[in-house]
Amino acid sequence: MKVKKQKVRANHEECHQKFQARIHEVEDSMQAQLLLIEALVDEKDSLLQTIHGLQEANNGPAPFDSDWEEEPEEEPEEEEIEDIPLGEGEIDDE
Repeated sequence: MKVKKQKVRANHEECHQKFQARIHEVEDSMQAQLLLIEALVDEKDSLLQTIHGLQEANNGPAPFDSDWEEEPEEEPEEEEIEDIPLGEGEIDDE
């Protein structure tokens, strides 16, 4: 019985470690995506300024009419994911 509990605990620890590693991978991926989005927004703003400047230089129309409104930027809510201590939620196979 004691050997079986040790095997169950070892399996639980291994699953826990894999789960935590996967969480960290996803967090890193999300951070990389956020940086990419920010870079694309900056590039878009730069291109819009260039278009506007070229149109002004050529006495052309404004790039957008007065009805154009930019959507306000939203700050993403960060959820804190807590590590689950291995001692809690142990599996009891009695």
